[in-house]
Amino acid sequence: MIAEIAATGAAFLVAGGAHYAARWPESQIFGRTIVAGRNPSEWALTYDDGPNDIHTGHLLELFARYNVRATFFMMGSRVRLRPQIAREVAAAGHCIGNHTVSHPKLVYTSPQKTWAELAECNAILADTLGIQPKLFRPPYGARRPDTLRIARKLGLTPVMWNIMANDWQVFDAQQQLLLIEQGIARNTLRQRGSNVLLHDGDNTTLGADRSYTVKSTELLLKKYAGEDANGSIRFVTPLEWL
Repeated sequence: MIAEIAATGAAFLVAGGAHYAARWPESQIFGRTIVAGRNPSEWALTYDDGPNDIHTGHLLELFARYNVRATFFMMGSRVRLRPQIAREVAAAGHCIGNHTVSHPKLVYTSPQKTWAELAECNAILADTLGIQPKLFRPPYGARRPDTLRIARKLGLTPVMWNIMANDWQVFDAQQQLLLIEQGIARNTLRQRGSNVLLHDGDNTTLGADRSYTVKSTELLLKKYAGEDANGSIRFVTPLEWL
């Protein structure tokens, strides 16, 4: 009986460890990913699941106003549907990364499917924008060792995050800003930079409402990149943490 209990406990520990390695954004157990740099004054604003009407464009207007570069992890299927918006992001000088074609949970896909999702998204971005992306963010943050190996074979460095604004379920700009600032405070205590996960689109619906994310971004930039800011914050892209 004791042996059975011990075996069951060990199985739960293994399962828990695998779940942590596959899904926790800062885990490095399955392979190295970029999370953030060591300078607490460096912040990266990253946006997934676009391009998306009309909110990607509104974000571009904000970044131009505050002279900030952001990072957009684009879905290949969205780029196909909205190539002009993707071109506007590229023309504005923002960093563009691979977020697969159809947003699957790569922890469950076969190596062949994973390769197809990443390679096809690379091809769409190259054909549409004339660029070869260097960064890749796995949907939901889900990955396993072969996910990361395949990404690197395709010239992609996996990028995770260490702050979530939960903007897919928190539809209040002030609350999103609070979550971001709380995450920044935690990272500052750890002497880490901040990599903020946000969304300019939705993986299930084209045209999803991201107005609250646009507003929370505006509040953040006004406070830390505006005229009244003290200039101590540097907005970067994960490329600078390679």
